[in-house]
Amino acid sequence: MSDNPFCETGKRFYPYFSYLKQRYGGRVAKIPLDGGFTCPNRDGTKGTGGCVYCSARGSGDFIAHPARSLADQFASYRGVLAGKWSPVGYIPYFQSFTGTYAPPDLLRALYAEALALPDVVGLSIATRPDCLDDAVCAVLAEFADRTDLTVELGVQTVWDETAAHCNLCHTYADTVQAVRRLRRMDVQICVHLIDGLPGETHEQMVQSARAVGRLGIDAVKLHLLHVLRGTPLAETGYTCLTQEEYVSVVCDQLEVLPPTVIIQRLTGDGRGEDLIAPDWSRNKRRVLAAIDRELRRRDSWQGKFDTK
Repeated sequence: MSDNPFCETGKRFYPYFSYLKQRYGGRVAKIPLDGGFTCPNRDGTKGTGGCVYCSARGSGDFIAHPARSLADQFASYRGVLAGKWSPVGYIPYFQSFTGTYAPPDLLRALYAEALALPDVVGLSIATRPDCLDDAVCAVLAEFADRTDLTVELGVQTVWDETAAHCNLCHTYADTVQAVRRLRRMDVQICVHLIDGLPGETHEQMVQSARAVGRLGIDAVKLHLLHVLRGTPLAETGYTCLTQEEYVSVVCDQLEVLPPTVIIQRLTGDGRGEDLIAPDWSRNKRRVLAAIDRELRRRDSWQGKFDTK
């Protein structure tokens, strides 16, 4: 028998569903919302056109009725869930574009509106590492005192050359500074990484995971790079990772991440009608099952090769 510390979860990593059950006593649903934000990488402040892989809806492609009020978006998504399972609570998730890129008074109003929705137990906000100035952090600190607050940082890579090539318009130094700022308040920090960015090697992807793990973050989302219609990436003829390559790098990343880091996601996909590649990403269950099988084959687990 291996030394896998996660046996009781049925997994070989620290799954988000396990954390939520421990924290809230049951299943909790995260509901994506569109707060009407934009991004400094689209409006000309930092760049234009956005990141090469980012969709026209700023990664909010699955949000229900984005033009409607937060309450209507919430109710619509909650109605879909009602036919599947009954959560004990909900976490509104400002997913589209940059959820801290607005005047502080507007941020305060939007976050308060989300917290007032029915059966809410926390709040999650997706943003860029370079959009956390003093005024924004003051607002976040207010809400960290009111609820379980998670700030999700779209880091994607620790390699500045890759970031520049993909038009991210932020650097790893921005990430380090963002984590330091957020650590001054009672928030959970979740870092997003994308595997398969143009020009990156397998080892560079693993080193990205190792580096962010050493920052003292609380959670991570691992995504695969997929190509969507209408994005700059779609015009490049880029060849995505195979499923086997993706599974291999994810397992290597899990092995170097600290065992205390919550794994919020192990794959990702795009809207079916917009997805160009990879086609294998349409079947998320198959991808997740392949990751589980590979970890078992290796007799490995999250943190096995984590060296502080």
